Amino acid sequence: MLETERLLMRRWREEDLAPFAALNADPIVMEHFPSTLTRLESDALVTRITAQIDTLGYGLWALEVKDTGDFIGFTGLALQTFPAHFTPAVEVGWRLRQSAWGHGYATEAALAALDRGWQEPDLDEIVSMTAKTNVPSQRVMQRIGMTRDPADDFDHPNVPDGHPTRPHVLYRITRP
Repeated sequence: MLETERLLMRRWREEDLAPFAALNADPIVMEHFPSTLTRLESDALVTRITAQIDTLGYGLWALEVKDTGDFIGFTGLALQTFPAHFTPAVEVGWRLRQSAWGHGYATEAALAALDRGWQEPDLDEIVSMTAKTNVPSQRVMQRIGMTRDPADDFDHPNVPDGHPTRPHVLYRITRP
């Protein structure tokens, strides 16, 4: 578990599944993804996330507001192995429900995730990526000290050809 001033980044619990599924079914939250997720797809994502945490010791942790105990999404690190010029790579990422937007939670938690990543002795770079249309996430990447070289931008191979979210930007940060 990681802790910040306002947040807990912790292992997933059974009671996180329903609110996570609601978040993944929200068309506003999922605007910069190819589609929303069904409950079955959302639960399968948690299974994959949990397996990565068990295997690597880090991953996309459930994100909870300390003062209220509210589950608001996830933030953390994910090993990315899809075919691209920069993979395999460890990505810092986040997905928060709408009511958690605009409070600085993504930035706060992403900084804690980066700190955790630098504890890995062989990890010298962390990346983050998003659809070119996702300006709010790009702003978080910039706030946490990541930089973008437009030459690194790519078409995400897991997004269908012609889909407006296929063009992606890539941000990077190296070990301090």
